[in-house]
Order: sequence, then C-alpha cells, then structure tokens
Amino acid sequence: MAGDLAYPNGAETEFTRCYDATWGRHRSRTTPIVGVHDFIAPNAQGYFNYFGTIAGDPNRGYYSYNYGAWHVVIINDICSSSSGVNGCTATSPEGQWLQSDLAANPTTCTVAIWHQPLYTSTSSAVTTAMKPFWQILYNAGADLVINGHAHNYERFAPQDPSGNLDLTKGLREFVVGTGGESLQAFTTTAPNSEVRNSSTYGVLKLTLHATSYDWQYLPVAGQTFTDSGSQACH
Repeated sequence: MAGDLAYPNGAETEFTRCYDATWGRHRSRTTPIVGVHDFIAPNAQGYFNYFGTIAGDPNRGYYSYNYGAWHVVIINDICSSSSGVNGCTATSPEGQWLQSDLAANPTTCTVAIWHQPLYTSTSSAVTTAMKPFWQILYNAGADLVINGHAHNYERFAPQDPSGNLDLTKGLREFVVGTGGESLQAFTTTAPNSEVRNSSTYGVLKLTLHATSYDWQYLPVAGQTFTDSGSQACH
C-alpha cells in the first residue's frame, strides 16, 4: 500500500473506521508505506499504531525484506525532520541505510516502494527530493519503483535518475494512486510516460518471477481500463 492510507488526517480513528473496514482483513500480509496524509497525525501515530511491527521502526518508517528471488525496499519519503528521516540525500541516515541495504542484498531483481513520485504527468505531485534515492537504486541495478500520491495511474518506460530513457539500466516507475479517495486529471505529459488513466479506480497486480515481472492493472467492477506487460530484470 503506497501511502495515504486513511483520509484525511491519518488519525487512528480513521484507520479503524475506514481502512480496517475494507483493506484491514489483509493487514497481516500487507507491506505498508507511510504517506503525506498519514503524517498529518503527529509522528504518523495512527499509521504506526495501526500497523504495528509490520511498518518497521516508527522512528524511521523505512525497512526492507526479501520476497522469493526479489529484494523489496520500503522508503520513507517524508524527508522532514518531523518524520525521523532527516533528509533524503545520499549522506542522510536513510540514504546511507539504503546504500548499505542494497549492497547486502545483491538479488537479481529489486523493487523500491515509496509514496511521492519523482516522475509523473501530474505536475503538483512531482517530488524532486527523491532523485538521490533514484540514483542510489540505479547504481545498485534496481529494476522497479512503485509510487502513489498522484490520484491516477501512470506507467513509465525505464529511466535513469535524470529522466532519460534507459533500456539497459533504467528503473520502470508505476504511479498507482487509484485507491479510492478521488481521481486527479493529468496536467502535462511527462517524458517517457507510456500509459496514463485518470478515470478508473483500481489496483496494480505484480507477479514477481525469478528474473522478471509481469504487471496488470485491475479496475473496479464495471470499468474496462487495464494495462499489462512483462519486463526482464537487469
């Protein structure tokens, strides 16, 4: 779940009333990511109290694990000191952790998940502060980035940290902000954007193979938009 999980303030009562009543039945097998709205509640207390230990250390909000042949990195992109991250640079505590974590887990396939996208055709949602982390992931040969924040669906071709098309080492980014709060129109067409939809709620299904992955956008009942494909890992 790519952040902003209980609207509008990430309060514990909102997690109980809204999230738990729907997605809550999957809580024990969910990998949560903290988002902007989750931090409206002081220190994201509602988020961390609801998810408990599966959300990692509440003083960090970032963690990683291995899933089959894949390494999964959960990044806290709320870069202010109030989140406990103290910056999203290569020399910040989280940046240093990310470099060490990737070096210690040299899997064939790596996916990183955080809330605010570096690349999106929704201009107000672009978060350039995440470029150093994209660079770290790129240097380590990571494959895939999953984001939310922009309330629409978008798939990008593989890109380097400067937004250039890179079919050899680039990371493919999906923005999946279609969980239900509202939908948001695109304001531009970003370079290397391959597919966009701002009218269909739904989820992204990823099938992770030993050396590749498949994707399929699953719309809510009554809608027809979908997007699917496959990609080999680096």
